[in-house]
Amino acid sequence: MDTKYYNHALLDLYSDYLLSSFGRTTATGLSDLLDGEVSHDQVSRFLRTDTLTSADLWRLVKPLVRQVQSDEAIMVVDDSLIAKPYTDESELICWHWDHTQGRSVKGVNLLTALYHSPVGSGLSVPVAFELVTKPELVTNPKTGEQKRRSVQTKNDLYRQMLSTCVGNQIPFRYVVNDVWYSAAENMRFIKEALERDFVMPLKSNRKVALSEVDKRAGSYQSVSSLNLEATVRIDHRCCVSPTVSVWLEGVPFALQLSKQVFTNEDGSQGAVYLATSDTALTAEQMMAIYQRRWKVEEYHKSLKSNASLEKSPTKTVRTQTNHIFASLYAYVKLEKMRLHTKLNHFATKTKLYIAATKSALEQLRSLQANCSTA
Repeated sequence: MDTKYYNHALLDLYSDYLLSSFGRTTATGLSDLLDGEVSHDQVSRFLRTDTLTSADLWRLVKPLVRQVQSDEAIMVVDDSLIAKPYTDESELICWHWDHTQGRSVKGVNLLTALYHSPVGSGLSVPVAFELVTKPELVTNPKTGEQKRRSVQTKNDLYRQMLSTCVGNQIPFRYVVNDVWYSAAENMRFIKEALERDFVMPLKSNRKVALSEVDKRAGSYQSVSSLNLEATVRIDHRCCVSPTVSVWLEGVPFALQLSKQVFTNEDGSQGAVYLATSDTALTAEQMMAIYQRRWKVEEYHKSLKSNASLEKSPTKTVRTQTNHIFASLYAYVKLEKMRLHTKLNHFATKTKLYIAATKSALEQLRSLQANCSTA
C-alpha cells in the first residue's frame, strides 16, 4: 500500500472523527466508533509517524484556495494558546505569555497565517502554520531557576510564514495583524521584501514624527498625544478620524494613521490607532480592512469548539503536532462545507449533535424495549 495514500486516508478519517466528537478524542475511541474496523494501533501509528507540517497543509488546501483566490484578499497572522495544564512539559508544551490573561499559561502556542478571500461568501482557511517551540533551557544566574527559550521569535516565524505564502503564489493585497506584530521590521518586510501593504494597530505610546524633517531631527511624539478627532461616524458604535501622515522610527516610508473610537456594550469607550502603508486608503477603508481581522478570532474559536483542538490526550511532541494538524484540516473541511451549505461552523456542529442525540435516544428506547420483554 502506498504510504502517502495510507496516511492521507487515516488523516481524512481522523479529522472526521474530530468533527463528529463531543468529548475526548483518542485512538481507542475512534477504533470503538468503527467497531474495530480500524485498530487502535493503526490510529496510534498514524499519529506517531511522519510529522505533518505547514507544507503538507498547503498541499491539502491549495485546490480550495485556487477556486476563490483574489488579489483583494487579506492575510491575517495571529497566534493562539492551546491550554495544556496537566500534560508533561516539553519543548512544545511549555509556558507562554498570554496577553489576554496577563500571565503565563502552560500549553501550545499556535501561529497561523489565515487567508481570507472576498470571493463568493468569503473563504477563510489556514494556509501556513507554525508551532512555537522552546528547545533551549537557560538558567537564571540569580535564582538558579531554569526556563525554556525559543530559537526563533514569533516575529521571525511571522515573516517566515508570509514569505512562504508569497512563494506559494497566494495572491493577497494586505497583511493584517494585532498590535503584538506591529514591529518596524515586520512593516519593512511586508512593504519592501514582499511588496504588499498592511493595516496594523499601534500602541498609544508608539512614537511618531509628523514630517520627514521631524523624523531626521529625531522629533517624535506619542500617538496618543496627536490631535486626532474621531468625527467621521461609521455606525452608532464607531467613528474614525481623518487620516494623517506619520513616520515611525525604523520605517523609511510614510504611513497613514487614523484613530478609531468605539463604544463597548457596557457603554465604555475604547480607541484603536490604525496605521497603513497604503497611503491611498481612507480612514473608513482602513477600518473596514482591519475589521476583517475578526475572521482569525472566529477561526480560533471554531478550532477549539468544533474541531476538537484541545481534546486529545496525546503525550509526545509528534503525536501532539499531528493531532493539531488534523484539527486544522478538520476546520478546512468545515469551511468547505460552509461554502456549499451556507451553514456556519457552529450550526453544522449543532446538526451533528442533534443527529447523535437522536441516535442515542433511539438506542436507549430499543434497550428499554428489550428489558420490558425479557
